[in-house]
Amino acid sequence: MPHDYVVIGTFVLVGIIFVMITISTSNILSHQKPSEAKGLIYECGVEPIGAPWVQFHVGYYVYALLFVVFDIETVFLYPWAIVFSRMGMIVLVEMFIFVAVLLLGLAYAWKEGALRWR
Repeated sequence: MPHDYVVIGTFVLVGIIFVMITISTSNILSHQKPSEAKGLIYECGVEPIGAPWVQFHVGYYVYALLFVVFDIETVFLYPWAIVFSRMGMIVLVEMFIFVAVLLLGLAYAWKEGALRWR
């Protein structure tokens, strides 16, 4: 059991050292000549017009977040469906609970109007 912690600690230590070495090497070898042109805002080669701060309706973010959440949950369902025949009845019950929680979340989002495109 303590051997497992030594292996994990070694990997973490090697990872930290690797990141420190690569960042230090990048800073040492990089060509740094700051200028005013490098500090300008660049967007597709066109000079920006107007204020850089643009506010979007929060509903767009909520809609995108809900899409990602339900998309990931669908990805979880696929492997389960592939190996369903090798699992017991308890796994079927767990999957029904999982899908029920998803449907409750979808119903709540629908009730709150998060799925309406404004």
